[in-house]
Amino acid sequence: MRKLIPVTLLLLTLTAYSQSPQNQQEPVKITGTVLDQETKEPLEYATLVLQSISNPDKVTGGITDGTGKFEVEAAPGNYHLSVEYISYKSYKIDNYTLKGPSDLGVINLSLDVAQLAEVEVVGQRTTVELRLDKKVYNVGSDLTVKGGSVTDVLSNVPSVSVDVEGNISLRGNESVRILINGKPSALSGLSPEALQQLPSDAIEKVEVITNPSARYDAEGTAGILNIILKQSKTAGLNGSVNVYAGHPDNYGGSLSLNLRRDNFNIFTNTTYRYRSGPGNALFNQENFDANGNTLSFQDEIRDYQRQDKSFNTNVGFELFLDKTSSITNSFVFGKSNGENTVDVDFFNFDANKNPTIRRNRFTWEDEFEEEVKYSLNYQKKFNEDGHQLTFDYQYSKGMDDENSLIKEVILGDNIDLDTEKTIDAQTQISQLVQMDYVLPFGKDNQSQFEIGYRGTFNNNNTDFDFGLQQQDGSFTSDPNFSNELNYKEYVNAAYTQLGTKFNKFSILGGLRMEASDIGIELINTNEITNKDYVNWFPSVFLGYEFSETEQFTLSYSKRLRRPWSRFINPFPSRSSNTNLFQGNPDLDPTFTDAYDLGYLKRWSNMSFTTSGYYNRSTGVFQFVARETGDFVSIDNPDDPNNPIVVPVQVRSPINLATEERYGMEFTTTYTPKRNWRLSLNLNAFQKNLEGDYTYVNTNNETIVQNFDASDFSWFTRFSAKLPLPGKIDFQTNFFYMGPSKDAQSTREGMLSSDLALSKDILKDKASISLNVSDIFNTRKRTSETRTANVLTYSEFQWRERQITLSFQYRFNQPQSQKGKNGQGRNGGGEDMDFEG
Repeated sequence: MRKLIPVTLLLLTLTAYSQSPQNQQEPVKITGTVLDQETKEPLEYATLVLQSISNPDKVTGGITDGTGKFEVEAAPGNYHLSVEYISYKSYKIDNYTLKGPSDLGVINLSLDVAQLAEVEVVGQRTTVELRLDKKVYNVGSDLTVKGGSVTDVLSNVPSVSVDVEGNISLRGNESVRILINGKPSALSGLSPEALQQLPSDAIEKVEVITNPSARYDAEGTAGILNIILKQSKTAGLNGSVNVYAGHPDNYGGSLSLNLRRDNFNIFTNTTYRYRSGPGNALFNQENFDANGNTLSFQDEIRDYQRQDKSFNTNVGFELFLDKTSSITNSFVFGKSNGENTVDVDFFNFDANKNPTIRRNRFTWEDEFEEEVKYSLNYQKKFNEDGHQLTFDYQYSKGMDDENSLIKEVILGDNIDLDTEKTIDAQTQISQLVQMDYVLPFGKDNQSQFEIGYRGTFNNNNTDFDFGLQQQDGSFTSDPNFSNELNYKEYVNAAYTQLGTKFNKFSILGGLRMEASDIGIELINTNEITNKDYVNWFPSVFLGYEFSETEQFTLSYSKRLRRPWSRFINPFPSRSSNTNLFQGNPDLDPTFTDAYDLGYLKRWSNMSFTTSGYYNRSTGVFQFVARETGDFVSIDNPDDPNNPIVVPVQVRSPINLATEERYGMEFTTTYTPKRNWRLSLNLNAFQKNLEGDYTYVNTNNETIVQNFDASDFSWFTRFSAKLPLPGKIDFQTNFFYMGPSKDAQSTREGMLSSDLALSKDILKDKASISLNVSDIFNTRKRTSETRTANVLTYSEFQWRERQITLSFQYRFNQPQSQKGKNGQGRNGGGEDMDFEG
């Protein structure tokens, strides 16, 4: 902490300085009423737009209420003023001077169908925004994710892919940092399943940050995905109700409310969901002796049945202390109860493929998850140009308890083996303290200075117990497979960055320091590992605008990847007793140097972005399958003297030398006519890995494996959204993941597709939607893995095809005004700035 005292003193000095008078101009009010010229009826949700003449990128405005009135605050200055409404002629005043409170009186708008398409662009959400250090994808209008979760949303975002187990990758790299509203959450720290508690209806947009600046945590060598939740800015009470049902059993509902007044804002989003998730897996295993001769075969067929009930609510209160400062308190509570079963059939054969024995292993799992989070935010804005100071505090606690009973029986003779039981209790307590100060300066505030501190303090406890449950219900623990793990991760970070824009050039440079204190303690075995290290993470971003429609960016940043708690948890899974998963508590961080070159070009109805990237990582960890040297011996009723022997394999992450990854990404969006949108994303990359791994198995044999590998892979996504007769909206997505390989495994390509239909009803106040996820039921991973004495072919499907019908009703929130209004250019709204 002594190292942070100078940083804190500097921040306090800047805070004191920022509180002094700085020629601020108090905002003034501009009012008026908008009516239909013929009927004289008020036009609700008409848009007032004020565009600064001296700084055209600075746009403010508002919308009319139910009586057609608007009341907007803006800084004094010269503006281009316009009032716009769908299918009406725009009312415009060029070079309007705003000196004090102003009343525009009654503005009558007349119909003009010819201008429908042009005006509608102003009222619609933009699809993608390009910033100097990130891309922002607005997902509020994506029909294919209604009734889904956050992972369904992410699977439709360019550059992002979600595998069949729910693991999220960015440009083919799983080292992704997940943030919610710019901050870590207990939802994103426990497991991929935990993220599915967050419903898709609560998400406004996703920020894809492939090369983060110094302002962000250095965690995540692939980059950061920042999920922004919805929060209405519309005055008064507004909201929506959504209910849905589907097959396999899938139903739920959500309620969103927002009450906004002059000096406060109250918002809430509450969701209940029941979801069943049938899945399946197949493992065909061939076992060899030391000379490569076949010894035996084993086929393993798994059937997964998952049932989950979840409840999630978010309540927030925002208090506006004055015109420039506010305090926000928010509370999140979420819980889920799941009952999962894994039914595994084993078929064993001799070397000649003659059946020898058949057995069934049945796992019943009861799972309970809960998250509680409290957030406090203070924001002080010193003027309208981004000069601000923010403080954040966040406390969260997440729990994940899993209790399993595993029963195995030899079929035919009905011989019951011992019943196994696992008890896995995980708790994560996290605290975050953050302060950020932003100071624009220079001519037209074209430059910006930023400094900040973030402290994250995470404590994870995993208590795992494995043993046998007797017929009388008593439990006998097995100390060889039971232990308790305490994992502590404290990171104190300070950063500063400076950016400026002159003519067509933009530059942003920053430096981040992170002091990490990692503690790993195995209670039962009294093994303690402490790792303390201080690292520096520079970042540089360059941008050049050839014109308003053509931009170029170049960036560099240094990143790291810390192992997740489940990666270091040494307790093996027990769904199968021959194919295990086990964490590695000795994992070290992976460090990456990331380079990115980007280009954007826009036309009247089309946009094109491309980027080339290169990442070099050291200390890379990957999941490696190895033979433990142990064997499972199964009594053979037909030949008691010759039991069936199956070698045990375990899959674990290890630090594996050096990896180079480079590739190209292309994204294009084409809007041939109103309400049409066609999008194509292609990502192709080469991955080279160099490293050897040596281990000693339980037979005291030294095994050396070479993991040098070179692999070219790619994935592509196509999306089409267009109107059908009857005012029905149609959307379809196709995703293909190309084949890939590493040192041990080869994976086949995977094709999946979704579609959705939606229609507005009840005078556009409601919508009814039908969507089908994985139309052809092909979203499954197929791979082949070879170790020294075992060849395994596997197929895995996490969730089968899903059909969902949903109904949404909106009040004081018509479809064209959901979320914030945005002025889009070509439906893209791309612009470069220093927003972090």
